[in-house]
Amino acid sequence: MPEKNRVLLLTNDDGVEAPGLKALFEATANHGDRKVVAPRFHASGCSHAVTISGPIRIERRSQNETAVHGSPADCVRIALTRLEPGFDWVVSGINEGGNLGSDVFHSGTVAAVREAVLRGRPGIAISHYKARGRSIDWRRASDWAARVIADLIERPWEPGTFWNVNLPHPGPEILEPEFVFCPLDPSPLPLEFRFENDGELAHYCGDYQGRERIPGADIDVCFGGRIAVSLIRVS
Repeated sequence: MPEKNRVLLLTNDDGVEAPGLKALFEATANHGDRKVVAPRFHASGCSHAVTISGPIRIERRSQNETAVHGSPADCVRIALTRLEPGFDWVVSGINEGGNLGSDVFHSGTVAAVREAVLRGRPGIAISHYKARGRSIDWRRASDWAARVIADLIERPWEPGTFWNVNLPHPGPEILEPEFVFCPLDPSPLPLEFRFENDGELAHYCGDYQGRERIPGADIDVCFGGRIAVSLIRVS
């Protein structure tokens, strides 16, 4: 499809004002008409939650940007139903934090793309692994995401599938990490909690950076400083 005729729906789970969404907007500048429909508030970790009881407030901020008081999946459902029904691709992100391996099951960023794929539209979920004690360079992230998007968006789409992309977090000396096509790592996240108030309060404290990894799978690739690109099958 010619770029001038392509409509991209951009969304995320960090909220409509998140720096990662602004970075994604820049990364997709050369790939079509961009329409932002994203959660009004931070919705990380909400998975594929949808609102089915009660109204969902919709804020039209401009011709090309809408904030939805709901989940990432709500954003896609409302876009398909009314706001931007003619979009060709959904691109979700750039999430502040990795969505590697089993993370895809609880990620709102990934769920937005999965919702679109279930309804016959292709998509890409993009996340940025965050190394402990280091802030994300969003300009660099946008450049890296643009390279990957340019490749993936021109590939033939197999219905029932989508791309899950995880950017690494190397030092500033790395300018253009290679991207590697790799499978998801099924290893679960570390299950650790800190309890307070005689066990009435639980705080998750698993070590994300220390999680298990299978050589050659997405966690290993991303933690090793390369961009992990995984094809996920929905149906």
